[in-house]
Amino acid sequence: MSVIFSRAPLRISLGGGGTDLPSYYGEHGGYLLSGSIDKYVYTLTHTVFQKRYRMKYSDTEEVDTIAEIKHPILRETLLKHWKGNPLEIASVADVPAGTGMGSSGAFTVCLIKGLALAKRQSITPGDLAEAACEIELDILHEPVGKQDQYVSAHGGICAYTFHADGSVEVDPLDLDEATLRRLRNNLLLFYTGEARSASKILADQVTRTEASDSDMVDNLHRTKEMGQRSRALLESGDLESYAELMDEHWKNKRERSPGMTDERIDTLYTLARRSGALGGKLVGAGGGGFLLIYAQRPEDTRQAMAAAGAAELPFDFEFTGAMGTEYN
Repeated sequence: MSVIFSRAPLRISLGGGGTDLPSYYGEHGGYLLSGSIDKYVYTLTHTVFQKRYRMKYSDTEEVDTIAEIKHPILRETLLKHWKGNPLEIASVADVPAGTGMGSSGAFTVCLIKGLALAKRQSITPGDLAEAACEIELDILHEPVGKQDQYVSAHGGICAYTFHADGSVEVDPLDLDEATLRRLRNNLLLFYTGEARSASKILADQVTRTEASDSDMVDNLHRTKEMGQRSRALLESGDLESYAELMDEHWKNKRERSPGMTDERIDTLYTLARRSGALGGKLVGAGGGGFLLIYAQRPEDTRQAMAAAGAAELPFDFEFTGAMGTEYN
């Protein structure tokens, strides 16, 4: 029996999110900061004595051919990256889908990592990220960017530069231990209670960007500049100014597309600010998911959010990226 265990981390965007979509970086170049966290997508791939393809996720499928698989990422990834005998693949995740942490990209990365091991092939983080981007962007034509796949493949806290030709530079941030410790202590994640599909919000961004809508393009220009400023503040250890920039970032993000926020999200953010938080923002495309808050008094903010029914997701940064192991 041969079972491949693979995992790929989820992420929190730390500045510049939204400029990683081809509709923007293809014309202007994109730039963002993001950190992988110790919350993961996991897959188990069973490669021996399988007569049919058995896929287990939030649903279960058992089919004779890859082309019959209904789950689009599973189907297209297997069509592209697997020529062997039928497989059994099971997947789970630490957080629900649609919560803004890049679970779709992490799932694709995790799946390709497992298949590479099943084929006895090594794959670099860069090639792994690009292979996942090909599935989601080029084959499935999802209105998503490259952030999720790259962060999940590489891990760590990095700056990502997206060039017009589609190439991506990955540059780990130079953070001293004291700064990293304060980030770990003061950055808090709270669930808004709403999962959502990012596709509608991102599709609006793509359509307006491709049409050279001046409001959208100018908003993304400001977003990119905030990502660049965020890096300078983080590397200098000025976390208070970084947190205030998070607040500016959130106000700018709210203007980007309809459905970016709602009454529940606005209420939670106001409560966090009143409890002493200097800044924060939704970590995904918008509309729900998790609020990332920089709290000067973490316990006060925890109490305020708990009273409002917003559950905290404790987390730490992780620095390994996607990984896998084979068990015989």
